[in-house]
Amino acid sequence: MRRALLLPLACLLLLTGCSSLQGTGDQGFVSGEGQVTRLAVDQRAEPLELEGEDLAGERLSLEELRGKPVVVVVWGSWCAPCRAEAPDVVAAAEEVGDAAQFVGLNIRDSNQAQAQAFERTFEVPYPSFYSPDGKAMLPFRGVLTPNSIPSFVILDADGRVAASIIGELPSRTTLVELTRDVADGNVDG
Repeated sequence: MRRALLLPLACLLLLTGCSSLQGTGDQGFVSGEGQVTRLAVDQRAEPLELEGEDLAGERLSLEELRGKPVVVVVWGSWCAPCRAEAPDVVAAAEEVGDAAQFVGLNIRDSNQAQAQAFERTFEVPYPSFYSPDGKAMLPFRGVLTPNSIPSFVILDADGRVAASIIGELPSRTTLVELTRDVADGNVDG
């Protein structure tokens, strides 16, 4: 009888571990399936406003990056998929070059040193907002909320959400091509 109760309880605990963590403050991750979304120009909302400090303690602002597309990479050093795809993300940033600016959004890393170590380990060439409480994700709410970590939100040159990849990166090529499409104005919803 006791074993009969343990199996359903174990399954319930496993399913609970896979549920959304929004608002829980938990440091787990919810891995999406790499769903790509594109927004036509007439579907895009107002430019996003996000200002804060990067991992080096320097001021960082999305508004100051306008003029070319910005790829916002949502990550955490505790996130296994983020670590696994970091080399591809770094390679994508290097391949895209000056066509777009990459910027990280480090969330729920309570230890800034761990986030900095992640960036050193993977030789991340772009700055990252540091948001241990995850509040830096709030400007994305109601547009294309990156509700899973990792996620990628691509802003057009005016700072409006043009595309996103929610969840793990399908491939480096997907990110590069989507970013170039936004830069070239070739994104249809």
